[in-house]
Amino acid sequence: MVPLHHIDLGGAGKPPMLVLHGLLGSSRNWLSTGRDLAKHYHVFALDARNHGKSPHVPEMDYDVMVADIIAWMDGQGLARAAICGHSMGGKTAMLLACRHPERVERLVVVDIAPKDYFWVAHRGEFLAMTELDLGSLTSRSEAELRFEARVTNLGMRKFLSTNLTQDDAGTWRWLINLPALTAALPVMEKNCLTAADRYAGPTLFVLGGRSRYAEPGDHAIIRHHFPAAQIEVIADSGHNPHMDAREEFVRLVSGTI
Repeated sequence: MVPLHHIDLGGAGKPPMLVLHGLLGSSRNWLSTGRDLAKHYHVFALDARNHGKSPHVPEMDYDVMVADIIAWMDGQGLARAAICGHSMGGKTAMLLACRHPERVERLVVVDIAPKDYFWVAHRGEFLAMTELDLGSLTSRSEAELRFEARVTNLGMRKFLSTNLTQDDAGTWRWLINLPALTAALPVMEKNCLTAADRYAGPTLFVLGGRSRYAEPGDHAIIRHHFPAAQIEVIADSGHNPHMDAREEFVRLVSGTI
């Protein structure tokens, strides 16, 4: 287990909610939406191991990430909390709810399904980051240009560059543990649930209508593992409904299900 960095986004005195980011993301991805949710919850945005300001370690799988969150909750004195996870964070949240239901007040899963994935584009993105010569880099915008040969989507190039930081000497480095995440990519894409895993508590899946991460054909397997699941599709959203349709997302998550 590693001590996870977190940001307190407000709402002290309200029921606690943990928000978990996706692969290559960080707690910073939830600053705006998390503060909106803080009208209803005391919101804590966590950095997963090997991401953001949390420690870098070789081990990277869903079991250890769940253990990290349980340890973080114990350290904060939280017996139970609502858990909201996006993409990789959604897989972590699903496993936590199934294996430790006594710690989960409510589960919110954002644009991911309990199934195996294999994304060719991810290989190109990780290769682009690995190939980047940090020693000759002068800016994030230059990194985005160098990514262009392998990453065609401008938004994704900008997202990858948010993981770059510069020290006081002007040297660029990765915030993420790039070698560990590259090695763990096949594990991150796999379904972390077994056929027997269930969470019967209140559950909300918020899916993007323009996303291919979770599609209508996945609804049956979602309800197999989460029999109380309410599934909401935001038609105009892609893979990031908490960013693409923030107002609608907050309305769904803060409502009673």
